This record gives sequence, C-alpha cells and structure tokens, in this order.
Amino acid sequence: MEAMAFCPAHVTGFFKAYLDNNQKFSEKLGSMGAGFSIKEGVTTSVRITPKTSQKSGFKISAQGYQPDKTNVSEFVLNEFLKLGNFEELFFDITHKISVPVGYGLGSSSAVALSLAFALDKALQTKLQQKVIGKIAHNAEVNCKTGLGDVLASYFGGFEIRVKPGAPGIGKVEKIKTEPISIVMICFSPISTNNFLKEKLSQINGLGGKMVNKLLESKDYEHFQDMSLEFAKYVDVITPRMRTIIEELTCNKIKCGVAFFGETIFSMIPKEKESDVLKIFKKYTDGIIIKSELDDLGARVLNN
Repeated sequence: MEAMAFCPAHVTGFFKAYLDNNQKFSEKLGSMGAGFSIKEGVTTSVRITPKTSQKSGFKISAQGYQPDKTNVSEFVLNEFLKLGNFEELFFDITHKISVPVGYGLGSSSAVALSLAFALDKALQTKLQQKVIGKIAHNAEVNCKTGLGDVLASYFGGFEIRVKPGAPGIGKVEKIKTEPISIVMICFSPISTNNFLKEKLSQINGLGGKMVNKLLESKDYEHFQDMSLEFAKYVDVITPRMRTIIEELTCNKIKCGVAFFGETIFSMIPKEKESDVLKIFKKYTDGIIIKSELDDLGARVLNN
C-alpha cells in the first residue's frame, strides 16, 4: 500500500494566539491572523508493507531540508494506528521538504498535514477531509510547533483566519489577488515555543485589531504594511533585516516578516520580481525562495 500527498508551506504575517492551558480539546486552540501558502512545501510518501523482524513499526526519513525532530510525524501516525488493527504493518514514511525548517514557513504543519492525507489514502481509512486536518492540527498544538498553519495550508491561497481552531472548527476567508510573485529571503530560525511564551500579550493586542482591518481592505499590499508594523511592534527585526527592509522601501517595494523566523517576504506584481531578487542576492548568507501562491491547499497526489 502506497500513497503520496503534498501540503504547501505557509507564511503568517500577523496573528492573535488562542491558548488555554485548561482547554482539553486542542482542536479549539489556534490563532486568528493572515498569511499565504506557496507552491513549495512538503511532499510525503507512505509505503506500507507487512512487518517482518523490525522492532519498530515505522521508519521516518527526510529528503531536502531536515527537520530537527520527528515528534509531529509520530503523533500523526499514532492517531491513525488507533483507527484499526495495523500492528502487523510497517510504515516507511519519507518527507521531501523543499523549504528551510524553523524559518517561519510552516514546515511542521506541512509535514503533519501531508502525512495525514497520505496515511488516510494508503490505509483506506476514508476519513472526512476536515477530520484529517484535525489530526494534523492537534499534532502541531500538542507538539508546540505551531498554531494556525494547518488551518491555513489546508485551504491554501492568501487568507485571513477569522476563527481559530482545526479545519472544521476554525474558519478562513480567502482573498483573491491578481497573479503575483512571492520572493523571500531566510536567514535564521526562531523557536516558536520560546517566542510565544515571551511575547504573547503584545502579539494578541495588535494582532486582533489587524484581522479586522484586513477584512475591510482585503489587499495584499495593506497586509504587508501590517506585517511590518506587527514585526516592529513585537521587536523581531534584526539589524540585517532592517537594512534590507530599508532598501526595499527606498525602491518602493512592499515587504513583510514571516512569523516565526528571520525571514522577509515580498508579494509583488510579476514585473517587479527581478527588482526584489537583485536586492536579496546582495546577501549571500540568506536562502532565497522564489514562488507563487498555492491556491489548492493540502491534497493527495496521484502517484
């Protein structure tokens, strides 16, 4: 039994976190906010064979960029193992990760969601899509690797998360745009867990107001302005980020900051793509990603 699924990487420009240590149901936790999914992300393949002499019932490996842990994948797999009599099966799981891990690109949610879709297909569990999404969301929340990326990348596109929670509970309003390019430069990772602990009250005060403002304008340039304001307010802009932002601004190019990572993105008309790349390429210590919006969201691939 084999299956393959893809989940786009997702960038959050600003958000309001909904965390409650007394909340027993992690599918109700998450975030409101806004962001976008890109055509790069995680492709996960699952190959299931009869178990032989292996002590473990699974193997998890990665191609491309490497995750620092496999706990999100193991959480998702264990949830599926509860759905049937699968003890005599061996699961060979491979994540092909095309975005750097820990830079604010939602790689852990893409790992969780692509694996959940692939397992549902391979095991023929035939779960509702929102149930598949809920398993991935719960993996993210319980492993403390994210809050709203699963909901966003489940739907894809440029979106506003208007209600927190897992797919089926949380709600998203997708915003249509003309064809645009998305260019990013990534310098270093930031620990999501540590950041949330330190800055939560600051984040929530401004993030909630910004959701309402973007619902009125529904404009990707306005979104970038708010993302930059948000990043300045919660004080995540490093000196080298500030230098790049100033140069982009001088050239009348809008940009925003990905949460959480030392990552700058620019959503621009396609004719301005080369202008952004010219500036980014001056910084040889950064990883440059050139992409477009992925409007389809997470899905099974016909392999």
